Amino acid sequence: MATHSLVPRSLAAALRAVPDETLAALLRARPDLAVPVPADMEALTIRARTPASVSRALDRLDEFTLRVLDGLRLVGTEDEDGPVTSVNLLATVTPDLSDVGVAIATLRGLGLVWGPDEELRHPACLAEVCGPYPAGLGRPAAELSSEAGKLVDDAAALRRTVLAAPPQSRTVLDKLAAGPPLGTVTDAYAQTPADTPVRWLLAHHLLVPVAADTVELPREVGVLLRREAGPLGTLRRQPELPQPISPVAVDSAGTAQVCEVVRLTDLLLEVLTAEAPPEVKSGGIGMQALHRLARTCDLSDANAALLLEACFAAGLLGRDGEAWMPSHGYDGWRSAPLSMRWSRLARAWLDAERDIRLLGARPGRTRPSTVLSPSLVSHSAPRYRREVLRLLAEQAPGTPIDTELTVEVCGWRHPRRRADDAVRAVHTQASFLGIIARDAVTEFGRLLVAEPDHDDPLGIHTPETDPLHTTLDDLLPVPIDEMVVQGDLTVIVPGHPSPLLAAELALVAERESPTVHRVTEASLRAALDAGYAREDIRGVFARRCPGELPQALDYLIDDVAKRHGGLRAGYAGSYVRSEDEALLVQVLADRRLADAALRRLAPTVIVSPMPLPGLLSMLREAGHTPVAEDSSGSIVIDKSVAPRATRVVRPDKTADPTPRVEGAPLAALVEHLKHTEPRAETMARGQRLDEDAVEVLREAVPDRALVWVEYVDGGGEPIRKLLRPVSMGAGYLRAEDKRTDMLHTIALHTIRSATIASV
Repeated sequence: MATHSLVPRSLAAALRAVPDETLAALLRARPDLAVPVPADMEALTIRARTPASVSRALDRLDEFTLRVLDGLRLVGTEDEDGPVTSVNLLATVTPDLSDVGVAIATLRGLGLVWGPDEELRHPACLAEVCGPYPAGLGRPAAELSSEAGKLVDDAAALRRTVLAAPPQSRTVLDKLAAGPPLGTVTDAYAQTPADTPVRWLLAHHLLVPVAADTVELPREVGVLLRREAGPLGTLRRQPELPQPISPVAVDSAGTAQVCEVVRLTDLLLEVLTAEAPPEVKSGGIGMQALHRLARTCDLSDANAALLLEACFAAGLLGRDGEAWMPSHGYDGWRSAPLSMRWSRLARAWLDAERDIRLLGARPGRTRPSTVLSPSLVSHSAPRYRREVLRLLAEQAPGTPIDTELTVEVCGWRHPRRRADDAVRAVHTQASFLGIIARDAVTEFGRLLVAEPDHDDPLGIHTPETDPLHTTLDDLLPVPIDEMVVQGDLTVIVPGHPSPLLAAELALVAERESPTVHRVTEASLRAALDAGYAREDIRGVFARRCPGELPQALDYLIDDVAKRHGGLRAGYAGSYVRSEDEALLVQVLADRRLADAALRRLAPTVIVSPMPLPGLLSMLREAGHTPVAEDSSGSIVIDKSVAPRATRVVRPDKTADPTPRVEGAPLAALVEHLKHTEPRAETMARGQRLDEDAVEVLREAVPDRALVWVEYVDGGGEPIRKLLRPVSMGAGYLRAEDKRTDMLHTIALHTIRSATIASV
């Protein structure tokens, strides 16, 4: 008897006996227990046994552990201290006991069971949270009807009755035995002939009516029908994963995709610079504008939408008035090293509280939400992304897990909050961004989703020391500062160009593919318009090309530079002048310039009512090479600044819905709970929470029954009030005062007693 008295029957007693490290692990796993800080261990355990907290803890469990918990509920009983069960009794409901010890340890670590294996206890609210049908089995027959109870008491008679069931009735039995054990039928209590499958089962007490339109399969009948797999059914383990492939191959494919994503992002934002799409009424960019952007950048609509959302989250994209365009942050981003450019995009996508999915499609909607619209806000999206990627990162490096296998594994890991569409979207988007390559997480992808370094709580790692940047820099090819110009004037860049080389290439050549550009008359004219002189252009090629330049390039530069500025335009609207009178005659006779309404003022001057930029554009489209000049006749160099959004509003970030306590605050909380416990032990029984009071209040909430509640206020004075309970959760009671109609919030651990009021 002395040994029995030492068995911890309450969660509070069990937690008092655990080491500090175990208590700290519980608070990490269930952060809602630590915030707000509980007054003492008693308050902590009360909060841990509330339905809301227990439900959140169950959400962390995998399918196997949940089935083991169902088994403990099935074989358990109740005593004066609540539900009690035993691990040894699990052998009566499942033949497979392997890995059960691991599951029990997981449940203990979350505070969902406590006590020794011979006397395990769990919160009484499990039936409320999980439902009254553990493992999908109904209630015992004796609780449903006396006739059904008599039938199951005779095992032989029960087997004979089941075997005698007609085929259609047996199909109904098998379906209800798989769970849940409830079915619907018209007028279940009616005494009618057994002329239908369900009526036959009711007549033979294999089904019991529990409501006017509901029948229930007794637990003993369900167990009999599950005789092959056992009452718990098959205890499914995590799906098997493929053998790892070469991590080097995974990282190589991932770095190639990183380069492509950065290039496509740069191209997409340049297209937005040239033509900023308007914002639609519902917010964001319209579908037609998205289609145009996707076609221009050779992207699918889904990937174009993904990059736009990532740029928005990273602060590279914003609104200026009613149009979307790159922000000033884009100019700094495009000059940064490749690793920093990609990590800014990837981290923004990972933490964005927006349910991007594919094209912004949302469950239950026939039309996708508009890209960048406020309707895509989702506070759970970052959690899903991290959970999926961490699951993949937990495996051995190079383990390939395709989309459908990821869905299956995630469904097994978290069956209570399964979201297959969200998992598919995360896997697809991470693959496009380069976090996943060849269905495996890359080395830099693992660093991206790793837990934050507590030695850098503000997240201000310098680029030189950030492990993600240093790892990615080692994997990425060295940026190329040289190019090769071929005889057909194509420019080959054998690798990823450095930011400076890319900027110069954008001025003097037109891009044809990621590694191939072409020098054209138009590209050279654009360089001259930007202020480059003939020798400046030659200098770019001489500096960047290690070998001799082809003569065709010299001829083209000389020809374009010679003709460049042969015509000069100004405002009249605008004017055109030239010392070459024959050239002006040719311009006046050109029918392609009819819309310019050109008029000759002098042998060397003609004017147009068109604005100067439009006239320059029309002359160039007709094959001429004019330049602009100011009022003094000096050439005007095109130094126009690309438009940028003046207002950048990143996606809203709300506070963490489950704030966590880590590091020194967590250690202080554990010490606080341990040190306040002796003082709590010295309190009189009347000053501590009465477990019966919690049950009384919980039963009173659904009916809003009046309850006399006695509790202690902040000054330690006892107070007794007649209250009508409204809700109870997270360690607090919310109740309406019968006399004043005021709403009170009372901490459960301050309540001394609760008694139903007599009406």
